[in-house]
Amino acid sequence: MVKETEKLALSKFTEQAYLDYSMYVILDRALPNIGDGLKPVQRRIVYAMSELGLNASAKYKKSVRTSGDVVGKFHPHGDAAVYEAMVLLSQSFSLRYPLIDGQGNWGTVDDPKSFGAQRYTECRLDPYAQSLLQELGQGTVDWRGNFDGTLLEPSILPARLPNVLLNGATGIAVGMATDIPPHNLRETVEACQKLLKEPKTTIENLFKILPGPDYPTEAEITTPKEELLEIYKTGKGSIRMRATYEIQEGEIVINALPYQTPSTKVLEQVAAQMEAKKLPMIVDLRDESDEKNPTRLILVPKSNRVDREAVMNHLFATTDLQKNFRVNMNMIGLNGKPQVLDIKSILKEWLKFRTRTVTRRLQHRLDWVMDRLHILEGLMIVYLNIEEVIKIIRTKDEPKKILQKKFRLSSVQVDWILEIRLRQLAKLEEEKIRVEQIDLDSEKTELEKIIKSKVRLKTLIIKELREDAEKYGDSRKSPLVERGEASAFDETELISSDPVTVILSQRGWVRVAKGHDVDPESMNYREGDGFLSSAKGRNNLNAIFIASHGKAFTLPCHSLPSARGQGEPLTGRLNAESGETFSGVVSGKDDSNVVLASDAGYGFVSTIGDLQTKNKSGKAALKVPESAQALFPQPVLTHEDQIAAISSEGRMLVFPVKELPELARGKGNKIINIPKKRYQAGEEKLTAIAVLGEGRELKLFSGKRHFTIKAKDLENFEGSRGLRGTFLPKGFRNVDSVEVVTKPTAEINKEED
Repeated sequence: MVKETEKLALSKFTEQAYLDYSMYVILDRALPNIGDGLKPVQRRIVYAMSELGLNASAKYKKSVRTSGDVVGKFHPHGDAAVYEAMVLLSQSFSLRYPLIDGQGNWGTVDDPKSFGAQRYTECRLDPYAQSLLQELGQGTVDWRGNFDGTLLEPSILPARLPNVLLNGATGIAVGMATDIPPHNLRETVEACQKLLKEPKTTIENLFKILPGPDYPTEAEITTPKEELLEIYKTGKGSIRMRATYEIQEGEIVINALPYQTPSTKVLEQVAAQMEAKKLPMIVDLRDESDEKNPTRLILVPKSNRVDREAVMNHLFATTDLQKNFRVNMNMIGLNGKPQVLDIKSILKEWLKFRTRTVTRRLQHRLDWVMDRLHILEGLMIVYLNIEEVIKIIRTKDEPKKILQKKFRLSSVQVDWILEIRLRQLAKLEEEKIRVEQIDLDSEKTELEKIIKSKVRLKTLIIKELREDAEKYGDSRKSPLVERGEASAFDETELISSDPVTVILSQRGWVRVAKGHDVDPESMNYREGDGFLSSAKGRNNLNAIFIASHGKAFTLPCHSLPSARGQGEPLTGRLNAESGETFSGVVSGKDDSNVVLASDAGYGFVSTIGDLQTKNKSGKAALKVPESAQALFPQPVLTHEDQIAAISSEGRMLVFPVKELPELARGKGNKIINIPKKRYQAGEEKLTAIAVLGEGRELKLFSGKRHFTIKAKDLENFEGSRGLRGTFLPKGFRNVDSVEVVTKPTAEINKEED
């Protein structure tokens, strides 16, 4: 007879197969159970070790012995995966309360997977694991067959503490994940007691007792209280941790890192920034970690003037010295289904599990007491009729039935009597039996009272929780400190503020020299090129280049090529118009003033900030009339400065800077009066301007000759803005260039005297 083959649509088969696989991964691999807080592989490891007698007081045994038992008896997967799970259960930096006490190389914080092979390491259970196993043989949990049905294993461990919160869990299933942070044992137990005493207590009240997670590191939890409370209300969110540090002899000493943050990675991140010159204020980096100080990273500032808090704030924002950890309190509930729970629901459900476990334990003990009393009752009958009992056993073919009938004994009592050895009969003393009966009667009464009374049951659970908290608890490791948001340095803050001189050549080549004591005219230039303009600034400021048509272009000083070479053409960095040349360069702080002018005789005062732009095509600043050219921009130091304007006819006018308007852009006002017809005919134009102040003299260059106008002689050229000006001395009316010379204060005072 041919058997019929079941036919099923491929889509249905694959859908069902995928669902089966998904549920297997969710329930039997990735998510912890709310009862004992363990995944199946972890539970099997702990149980297998207990079966091997590897308790906290036992001698260490090779890890391969445990992994072999787990794989061979309960968990038919790769031994490497089982051993890795064992390692995680032993690492004090991975688990808040480790379950395994390892001997040998079990990995380090810097490299958790650097553990030795299982044939080299040894292990036994940690004392804390006893809280999961202590009540295992007391009828507290259900048992099920292992994968091949030859052995039994516990479906869950009878945890005396809410391990699901104490050690937390991480895992990725199919379509869902879990990230439960660890918590402090004492705080969690106190929250359990609060909920047992006041079942209607709110999450806000529980939050006062259980203020946040407690990781195995001493780094700070900087998440605001409001966010932590929201996490406990929803079961989802994010925890922010920040390294702790202190200042010792001017050095920054980092002594605690966020959870699962290797110091080697932090050192690499900081070193990379130092190499990229993003941390110029740090000159050295050391790792002085040892057994006494597991984390000790040293940052050496450049000087005492470095703001160490600002440096750390930058590192918090740019390295793993500050990390965020996702929270998703997803676990398998008592109903066998995965669910995301708030903190109250987790504690409430675990207490329900604990109440059920304790009740089963008490009932199991009560059943044993009842059975023992029943046996003791039979033993008392034997003691009172010892001779007759012995005679029946010796002479009768079926002593069991006769004893049952004659002394009205149960089958259990008779079986127990018949199994007593002869040498034990002498020990059946009435007094001993009666004392044991009294003790067991008393225990029976107490057990029945507790089982029948919810109040007594709660009291017992609270008492046991307190005992375990005293036995396994410790102080909080991760301090809860509210901190502001960390922010990285701006690019300008990371750059040194060393003095520099920006040098622009006649053909538009630019370079920057260190310091202000630089003679740009004496520097080497390309053939056919020469000095045009220079500006004194700082390495962390911008340089503003004024084009001949009045546009302003901006480049950071630190990005310009070094003066060791001949520089680079500005046209390679900026999108200047065809045929456009550069008139000059200026640099300074954003609020620094500068005079912009065209050779048509118009100009205004602007600020460096108004001239800056990120646009490579520049920013329209000075409106230059047709056929006119922009002049060198001139920096203004104070509002009391004066402007000296010189025309091509040889006239010079000196007037206060404050007579010019302050504009962000535009044509400006008339500086010196140049008749329009003469300018259009090319007969006269404004050739140079200079900003003069106290102690500054004006040096005029005409051909190879030069002439200095002293400060007291400048009065002869003073007038109101827009006048024609006064003629310069003969022989110096054709001015090629001007230079402002600052005299020492002592010389100024001497001249005044």
